[in-house]
Amino acid sequence: MKPSSEEEEEAVQGVGPWDECFEVAVQLALRAGQIIRKALGEEKHVSTKTSAADLVTETDHRVEDLIVSELRKRFPSHSRFIAEEATASGAKCVLTPSPTWIIDPIDGTCNFVHRFPTVAVSIGFAVHQELEFGVIHHCTEERLYTGRRGQGAFCNGQRLQVSRETGRPVVTAVSERPTHLCSDLAKALVLTEIGPKRDPDTLKVFLSNMERLLHAKAHGVRVIGSSTLALCYLASGAADAYYQFGLHCWDLAAATVIIREAGGIVIDTSGGPLDLMSCRVVAAGTREMAALIAQALQTINYGRDDDK
Repeated sequence: MKPSSEEEEEAVQGVGPWDECFEVAVQLALRAGQIIRKALGEEKHVSTKTSAADLVTETDHRVEDLIVSELRKRFPSHSRFIAEEATASGAKCVLTPSPTWIIDPIDGTCNFVHRFPTVAVSIGFAVHQELEFGVIHHCTEERLYTGRRGQGAFCNGQRLQVSRETGRPVVTAVSERPTHLCSDLAKALVLTEIGPKRDPDTLKVFLSNMERLLHAKAHGVRVIGSSTLALCYLASGAADAYYQFGLHCWDLAAATVIIREAGGIVIDTSGGPLDLMSCRVVAAGTREMAALIAQALQTINYGRDDDK
């Protein structure tokens, strides 16, 4: 469903110091979506980055170059850009107090290569290391997800609201020893992504984490190939929780604002506050659900974005 001109206007309305930045981000996300939709059905030149499953195409570079160059023109005082392909080419990934744009030109590149339509462009914006807004465009369905700090989250002008499913801790006695907690996720639909590492040890832990959630009676665990869109589905109430090891700040920045403004929780897999550079996350509609998911997970170490 394509955003109407009225919905686009509603998406960019608001009062605050970053109104123009937000409006430009919306327009650039829509322009990028047109490029990606056109390229989806065309022949692609595909390269790999950190692994055989970590792909990049000429369209990733074209979209990133468009977004960054237009932002530099419109906001010449903004010098901080964290963008996926520039970082892969060696640019430093550091979040400073300066106004910072955090960009994923195509989230779901593997989907894009295979013409699987779950692909998005993501633009986040932070000032003083605080996320101010996020814009995510689901290119093939023409859904525009937006969130602004303190002003709510929307999809094509319709306000988003997370699921209120909490799950529940279950107390189980073990002989005469003190009781321990496990979780009951019987009403939860959980989303995740695999991450680029495919070595046997990493896959063993990844599959073990899924098994733990299924043993906790989750309705299901889904992998759709796009972190940003999975997080948007969480923000819209279509899923109850999301977790991942191996995502990056450009996958997470825009979506974090959208989830928070839809009433959700975004935390570290340890259960502590979110660290945008830690390459790991748990998100949920409620704090209780987020805590239960975090408690169930074994860690997969992907390092940090700001150490690469």
